[in-house]
Amino acid sequence: MAEIVYPPVIGVARMLFRVLDMKIHIEGSGHVPTTGGAVLVSNHVSYLDFIFAGLGARPSRRLVRFMAKKEVFDNKISGPLMRGMHHIPVDRTEGAGAYVAALRALKAGEVVGIFPEATISRSFTVKDIKNGAVRMAAATGTPMIPVALWGTQRLWTKDRKRALGQRHIPITILLGEPMHPKRGEDMEAHTVELRRRMSELVDKAQRGYAEIPEGVWWQPAHLGGSAPTPEEAEALDAADAAGRLAERD
Repeated sequence: MAEIVYPPVIGVARMLFRVLDMKIHIEGSGHVPTTGGAVLVSNHVSYLDFIFAGLGARPSRRLVRFMAKKEVFDNKISGPLMRGMHHIPVDRTEGAGAYVAALRALKAGEVVGIFPEATISRSFTVKDIKNGAVRMAAATGTPMIPVALWGTQRLWTKDRKRALGQRHIPITILLGEPMHPKRGEDMEAHTVELRRRMSELVDKAQRGYAEIPEGVWWQPAHLGGSAPTPEEAEALDAADAAGRLAERD
């Protein structure tokens, strides 16, 4: 497919990384195959995670087609960019269409990116995850690669003002060893193992981060930060869901 939009968007992003003097550390990029389909499965702590998860595939010279909620495509600014980069819209009321589109992309040899937690984790730990990524990898015979992002929440996340102009922020991108689920195997068992590997990578990224101050909002509670605990975050997410339901009603 023609790539008119994606390359210049990457160019602008890389220029901004240099201007802001971001300290970006990428580890494990060699796990992304240079050809053929693959599923990148990332944790989700920031509205900008798709940029940095995609950056993890750049050493393999791959462009990642991310699955993102339909509302992003409806926006008059982000919509044309998302469509131009051939990302995959997800309508939460009709998820089957997005699943079929992702399968089609994988079979065509594309790399598909997915955030299986579905929403940003306020606790900055890995939430319960959906099994869609496992099912897609199994259905297409493609490898599934766990990804951990850390530091991106300091730029823009839930309940916090954007800090897109902040300089010198360290960003960590870790890619783990591929998993190879197959048709007929236990998809739930693979999903549990995927979450375990993602959590292990996130913990590694957090504990090896260049800055580990106590009490800051962007640090998880179990490492001395003031972020909500997983239980508190779950309650906040439930309140958000109830609010959206009330608005629809």
